[in-house]
Amino acid sequence: MAKLFVKQAQQYAVARPSYPPQLFQFIASKTPSHNLAWDVGTGSGQAAKSIAAIYKNVIATDTSEKQLEFAIKLPNVRYQHTPSTMSMADIEQKVASQGTIDLVTIAQALHWLDLPTFYKQVKWVLKKPHGVIAAWCYNVPRLSDAVDKVFDQYYENDLSPYWDPARKLVEDNYKNIDFPFQPVHGVDHTGPFEFVSEVGMDLDHYLGYIRSSSAYQTAKDKGIELVGEDLVEKFKVAWGEDEQKVAKYPVYLRIGRVGDA
Repeated sequence: MAKLFVKQAQQYAVARPSYPPQLFQFIASKTPSHNLAWDVGTGSGQAAKSIAAIYKNVIATDTSEKQLEFAIKLPNVRYQHTPSTMSMADIEQKVASQGTIDLVTIAQALHWLDLPTFYKQVKWVLKKPHGVIAAWCYNVPRLSDAVDKVFDQYYENDLSPYWDPARKLVEDNYKNIDFPFQPVHGVDHTGPFEFVSEVGMDLDHYLGYIRSSSAYQTAKDKGIELVGEDLVEKFKVAWGEDEQKVAKYPVYLRIGRVGDA
């Protein structure tokens, strides 16, 4: 998975959306203590930054060294490059000891992982019975009827053939992803729970978001440019006279606790 985002790592760091404060407040309200969090697949640290404002220490890991180069540096965040597969000994050495982590987070990356192996590691590092795993994805942004119409046609006709099959789990808003955890206190299921992230962007930023996708990069590696002059012109017309628009990204959270097992 990491190689899909290496070539456009800087663009990805700029274009990837932040997440709403309400998301992190909800997650933090479900962990009794806020000492240590592990942010898996941290990329350039968008989620780690918000987690670090609530938790005393954060371990933020990624399999892409290039992504980590652009991560936001904070005094209570330790960035750690990890191999794509890790043994329990690797977890203990590079992440944390057994039963010591309050929260495991994974933003827009759960669908890339070998889930049985990852979940075994999560259950090993989390405190029992109240250690929490929170995994979320975001879906395509909505800006205006005119822009969304151009984007939806582009997504269906041009981008779709180049998505990895795992993308289907995101398109389903993580409803159908395997998630073998118990509901956290105060709710009777593990989600998905919906939040909305809003970000102001101009047209260049919006096109940067499109170019930061793994499908765009996959096509580019095959010598196919998916954001040509014709498409840019369509977006310019749809964009209209506004310098900026508010993009609304729907965010879908799966959250659960490890339990006694």
